[in-house]
Amino acid sequence: MIKCKAMNEIFSRNIMYWGEQNQEKLLNQHVFVFGVGGVGGYSAEALVRAGIGKITLIDFDTVSETNINRQIIALNTTVNKKKTEVLKTRLLDINPNAKIFIIDDFYDESKNDLIFKQKPNYVIDAIDTQKSKISLLSYCYHNNIPIFSSMGVGNRLDPTKLFIADISEYKKTNCSFVKNLIHNLKKIGIETGITCVFSSEKPKKPMTKVFNTIQTDEFLIKKYSPSSTPFTPAVAGFYLAFCVINTIVNKVDKKTN
Repeated sequence: MIKCKAMNEIFSRNIMYWGEQNQEKLLNQHVFVFGVGGVGGYSAEALVRAGIGKITLIDFDTVSETNINRQIIALNTTVNKKKTEVLKTRLLDINPNAKIFIIDDFYDESKNDLIFKQKPNYVIDAIDTQKSKISLLSYCYHNNIPIFSSMGVGNRLDPTKLFIADISEYKKTNCSFVKNLIHNLKKIGIETGITCVFSSEKPKKPMTKVFNTIQTDEFLIKKYSPSSTPFTPAVAGFYLAFCVINTIVNKVDKKTN
């Protein structure tokens, strides 16, 4: 078990709020973050600043100029670099004692045995490809791995319209992507029991349509790229990290009270 005594200075303001026992608990948690773009990058950073001791980053993509408006890792100096590697460097600059692992690969269900060789304490889903998202949610749900999922921030501007709710509350959204995703999850028996970050804001139709072609080592993906602003991805990422931290802290507090 990792002790936090040497880390008290970095996390002293955290400890003032939730105490040393909670900080030690956080330092001994392992969180997987799937997708480290607009949402996942902010999630991972918040987790490290809170004091999570181990994080595995899963993403295959590189930083592009179109990411600069909204992704915490996207700078002119990081364009064309692997997102996982850029984020790992940044996270270790925040906490050099953190254990940051990277899986530089596109996620699909065929990789579950390899990725989940070590079972995480929590998973953050910031995937934006529906098939992969469904596969990840299904795997975690059926293997009792707590997962917190981002349910759409593209084509939106207003971060105050984001809310945290069980997946069964999806009808409060105005998103056809989410409703279609939920429909497919229901087919495999998932209707409740996953905490999500939704938006009640009606998505705006982008002024231009952009289709992005992604070449992985195994296959070619063609997908529609939504518009995206600096605000909703960042706040959604913080919400997901909050869900993880709040769950851990509340578990410790309940045991001590």
